[in-house]
Amino acid sequence: MSTASPTATGGAGSQPGSGAPGSRPHGPVAGRISLAEIVHRYGADDPVIDGLALNIEPGEFVCLVGPSGCGKTTLLKLVAGFEFPEGGQVVVDGSRVSRPAGDRAVVFQQPNLFPWLSVRGNVELGPKLSGVSKEDRRMVSDHLLEMVGLADAADKKPWELSGGMQQRCAIARALATDPSIVLMDEPFGALDAITRERLQDELLEIWRQSRATVVFVTHGVEEALYLGTRVVVMGDRPGRILLDLPIGSYGAETGGEVRRSVRDSAAFLDLKRQVRDTIAGARKELS
Repeated sequence: MSTASPTATGGAGSQPGSGAPGSRPHGPVAGRISLAEIVHRYGADDPVIDGLALNIEPGEFVCLVGPSGCGKTTLLKLVAGFEFPEGGQVVVDGSRVSRPAGDRAVVFQQPNLFPWLSVRGNVELGPKLSGVSKEDRRMVSDHLLEMVGLADAADKKPWELSGGMQQRCAIARALATDPSIVLMDEPFGALDAITRERLQDELLEIWRQSRATVVFVTHGVEEALYLGTRVVVMGDRPGRILLDLPIGSYGAETGGEVRRSVRDSAAFLDLKRQVRDTIAGARKELS
């Protein structure tokens, strides 16, 4: 089923970028993900995922939502190249995934920043390891720290920052290698509700500028519908796709008061009920 958002103004990639790190040019050609008949298990247990197929186009913001244990995080690990499927294949931009690579960045629930490095040092680490010159690294970090609102905190250590600021630093670090794909595993799950909503809006602004493909794992139905241009609902035992909603976007293509008001719209609430009913219905079938 496809439900178009009344606030959507265009598909992913509709805004031109500057070409700077974290600002992908108009009409991105990189960032396509294809998962074909994926089978994955841990040890001798039943498969966590069995026969799952999913295609994600460049520039999409895809939110994966579903109960714990349905394989959402496992999918991210497979795309990242941290793990490899027992059956099927994971293909990124035409090449089978065989290892982690710089075209795919991961943001975890915990920021995992290096405490002995400054905020700037954490952001510049990826480019430094890639052999980028000091001058160019500084240009990258200046641009990204301004983008995430941490320009004034560049010389602070991570432990001097709030949880929300640390997560913004982690997002900037992920973007520093200019990845075509950003994989996010419940990055706001440990934050309070107010900080979480603020960072959702900030993430949408970052995505509007970068136009990278984003795959975002969450347990929050409202968060998924607010952030995603597409919401994929998964069920467990084994992980499978129950519902695939290309909703346009309630949050990503809007701003200001319009963005904040969409959560209360009738169409948004209807979709929220649909997703929750789908998850609840799958649980009843398994009980």
